[in-house]
Amino acid sequence: MSQLHVSAEFDGLIARLDEITPLLKDNAEKGEELGRLTDEVAQALQETGAFKVGIPRELGGYEFSPRQVIETIAKVTYADASAGWAYMALQMVTGTTAAYLGPDGVADLYPDVPGGRYARMAGQGTRMGKAVRADGGYRISGQWSFASGISMATHIHTAAFCEETGQALVFTFPKEQAALVDNWDVMGLRATNSIDYVCEDLFVPDSHVFETSTMDAKHGGAIYRVGLANMAGICHTGWALGVGRRMLDELKALVAKKTGTPGATVDTGQFYAEYAKAEAKLRAAAAWAMEVWADNEATLDAGELLSTEQETLTRLMLNNATWSVHEVGLTAYKWAGTAALRRGDLQRFFRDLHAGTQHVTSGPVVLQNCGKWLAGLAPDARWVFLDLQAPR
Repeated sequence: MSQLHVSAEFDGLIARLDEITPLLKDNAEKGEELGRLTDEVAQALQETGAFKVGIPRELGGYEFSPRQVIETIAKVTYADASAGWAYMALQMVTGTTAAYLGPDGVADLYPDVPGGRYARMAGQGTRMGKAVRADGGYRISGQWSFASGISMATHIHTAAFCEETGQALVFTFPKEQAALVDNWDVMGLRATNSIDYVCEDLFVPDSHVFETSTMDAKHGGAIYRVGLANMAGICHTGWALGVGRRMLDELKALVAKKTGTPGATVDTGQFYAEYAKAEAKLRAAAAWAMEVWADNEATLDAGELLSTEQETLTRLMLNNATWSVHEVGLTAYKWAGTAALRRGDLQRFFRDLHAGTQHVTSGPVVLQNCGKWLAGLAPDARWVFLDLQAPR
């Protein structure tokens, strides 16, 4: 089995993302008003090569390692949480589709990755549509939500269940074949364009279909053996850490202006202690994230699949990162005072954070299943996508 690839493209991409960080920051407010990332931001991300992060190296992509992906997403997210969210979703689906489809699908969707000619996918796989077998493929129907980043996509990736075969499958097709529902009216992550979309009896050929729970990569190295659920976990970890760092840095800049003024609450022992606790909580979450993925990477590099313990700790680590950053955000909001009420970076990040915590990967059921397995109450159970399932 193939080894884990650690990309030499990492430092160069991070440098290019540093160059466009001011653009991402300057466009964040406009993106929120539009309900999608601005064209300037979308073009800048494309030109850096950021969407190649998840595409297998053999197809011309960068194929970053898990920890490289975490740091890359944290970098984009630090500039703008909505940009980070839309980017993480798009690059993940674009990369995994390239890994799990066979040669015919890849030839169609990824004709020249180094030259920038490749499909970019948005969509989601947590709500199932209906799939029916047809000659040479399937016909799918349904309405799906949360197509984050779809304004930057050329294609849609979506999941549907086929009763005939008992399989949950992922389907990829051109964006214009779906009806897009402009219903993204939300509190936070407004610029992610995470709208609904609808398909009615849409034919998708076998060449553009793979199983939702697959870990059998047709292209690329060891990272793709973690499967879609753990790939999502990598992405959401990077997003949470980027949000946490930016909110603490925003608070730090704000208190520098407040200190020394009459009655400044930031000139109190209570503020000092709570800021220190927030810093410790964020750094601890980041350190555990990197520790978990260092262990996972060693397993993958040895040609093995992650154990149930490793998968459990990976999911628990993401939950910890998400909710630790939530606490960091509450601290930032509390001590920012009325400045956090006003429209601006801190208020927007606070709202974006509270939208991001609602994602299913950090939800209570996943946390409960982690505790169940770690307590020894489901020793033979295995993770299948986002569920902990007992053996049949």
